[in-house]
Amino acid sequence: MHVVFVHRHGPGQFVHIARRLILDGWTVTLVCESTDRPVPGLRVLRYGNAQTGAPAGRASEEASVPYIEAGRRVADILSRLSHHGRAPDLVVGHIAWGGMMFVKDALPDTPVVGFCEYYFQTEGGDAGFAPSDKVSLERKQTMRLRNAVQLATLDQMDYGLSPTKWQKSRYPAVYRNKIVAQHEGIDTSRARPDPLASFRLPDGTLLSAGDPVVTFAARDLEPYRGFPQFMRAAAAVGTRNRDVRFVIAGGDGISYGSGPQGGDSWRKQLLDETGLSPDRVHFLGQIPHRDLLRLFQVSAAHVYLTYPFVLSWSFLEAMSCGAPVIASATPPVREVVSDGVNGRLVDFFDTDAFADAIAEALSAPDAFRAMRAEARRTIVSRYDLNDCSARLHRFITQVATTYDRSQLGRPEPALPVNA
Repeated sequence: MHVVFVHRHGPGQFVHIARRLILDGWTVTLVCESTDRPVPGLRVLRYGNAQTGAPAGRASEEASVPYIEAGRRVADILSRLSHHGRAPDLVVGHIAWGGMMFVKDALPDTPVVGFCEYYFQTEGGDAGFAPSDKVSLERKQTMRLRNAVQLATLDQMDYGLSPTKWQKSRYPAVYRNKIVAQHEGIDTSRARPDPLASFRLPDGTLLSAGDPVVTFAARDLEPYRGFPQFMRAAAAVGTRNRDVRFVIAGGDGISYGSGPQGGDSWRKQLLDETGLSPDRVHFLGQIPHRDLLRLFQVSAAHVYLTYPFVLSWSFLEAMSCGAPVIASATPPVREVVSDGVNGRLVDFFDTDAFADAIAEALSAPDAFRAMRAEARRTIVSRYDLNDCSARLHRFITQVATTYDRSQLGRPEPALPVNA
């Protein structure tokens, strides 16, 4: 069997299932703009930078033109594969960046599965979540055109995959019957508790499990992931606890949203605002994955905040490591954490409440012991990589081998995955 994965910066979310299929003897091809990691046995076909030559202009134009070009380039690659006798039995791809828009035009009789990560809406999600975030008319137009790219794919795809039930719920009701909520999985054999773990800071200080270490991690340190709220809570905790160290992993770029006025990084702006002492707060930048897991293993309180948006892998990995999690009570988090059971939930904007919860975790660690164990059980039972990959493997195999166009449109796909 031959499966083609389509991803702008792949393999991305498809890395684990791609490895499993390759080991199972499948031919696996990745069609992408660029790659984010190597996978032995994975054939890579690049479609180049689809933004090259895109006309400048209004944000609404910029939101659609590069994605349409990406779709054309991917369709051309798929058509050439078919003409050379290497047509895929299944195409699975991320639907947000246009690459999947014209798959059915190139391969009308091939089953298509779309990865449905996030559907933009003006209410209930990231847009307008912060009180200061006013959703302008032009931004609404940009979101609608970004959604138009997804809608063009949703209309033709046979099935969809969404990592969480909340992310699935953001899609229009007319398409939800085609979408299955199934996470790609967390490697719980690597992300696990280790009472003997240690982590060495850049200044040489060795941290161990049991030390007063408060951790925060995000791809980039920005408002979407609650970095300002964390820094303000950290400043409050620092006045109560003179031994606490705040260890922060993440870059100074912008993954989502926009940067602060004046051109500074959010890190510099929040350091200036809070006055946190450099010997109390340690910025690691983006660190290797193995180091991130060790950081979670020594954490006495791991703080995770997010807008109503895509849930971070790192948060699930922190729970899998048994870190005491203190998180924002936003919809994607509430799908995983029950307050007082496997973590603590606090209003995203309540800095004082976050500071109180962090202080409690540091002063009364025994109160979090049961929650730490339950956090680990939650991830193992619901997000374990082996289980998730096995379900995705069955899903992909069944779609590829039993595809029947006459059966499309039935209320729910009768497939062995978690809906």
